[in-house]
Amino acid sequence: MVLRREATARQLRLGVELRRLREAAGLTAVEAAALLGANRVQISQIEAGLVGVSEQRVRRLASHYACTDREFVEALVVMATDKTRGWWEDFRGLLPTSFLDLAELEHHATSLREIAILYVPGLLQTEEYARAVFSARIPELAPEELDLRVQLRMRRQRVDVSYDLVIHESALRIRVSDRAASRAQLAELLRRSEARNVSVRVIPFDLDRFGGAASAMTYVRSTVPKLDTVVRDVPHGSAFIDSDAQLGVFRTRFRKVETVALTPGQSRDFIHRLAKDL
Repeated sequence: MVLRREATARQLRLGVELRRLREAAGLTAVEAAALLGANRVQISQIEAGLVGVSEQRVRRLASHYACTDREFVEALVVMATDKTRGWWEDFRGLLPTSFLDLAELEHHATSLREIAILYVPGLLQTEEYARAVFSARIPELAPEELDLRVQLRMRRQRVDVSYDLVIHESALRIRVSDRAASRAQLAELLRRSEARNVSVRVIPFDLDRFGGAASAMTYVRSTVPKLDTVVRDVPHGSAFIDSDAQLGVFRTRFRKVETVALTPGQSRDFIHRLAKDL
């Protein structure tokens, strides 16, 4: 087996899920290795995402771990055997790994749900808006790295899955650049909200008892709920959250925030009015 220099988030997630199954079965890495006819180091490398694992081994491990969730096992097999080289690999070694992991996660998603409080999300940003956001970074980015980040963000927007966005009025009003750029961004938001797979709902300032200001996140649905992921911004990239308990928390959080938002039609009217005021 070839040892990887760096595992992607998807490879890491496969290893994490196999480790969770082993621990749920009450087996040590040594015991699991014996059942597989391998050694403890190989099990550790598989669970760390540092080596690949075949379909046969995934199924054997799932059987040894008494996992009876066939849909989940099939999803793990797909993760293990997918050899597609994603477009984001063109940026490997040029941008932080978390940027590529996010693109890979979105590519394999079945749907996306997002709560945005301070910024228009990357999937709906204009190039000028994205450039202004990255230009505000401290320390300042070198021109070539700034260009690469904008290029990656624009390429991510080609993802074609159901996308439900709940966005706070503050994100619509904050001018990351000038008035013209803000008007262009609002116009782009309106244009994209007309797409068959995109829903945009606004939370206005004029709303009593809104306690969801810390709820910014992206909920990424997979083929099976156990493989869902929540993405949250952190100072140096993105944090991926995938424990069952936390996934349940963020599903509830999205429902609560969505409940108080305007309807898609009301939201479009609201954005139109904001654009006129600029």
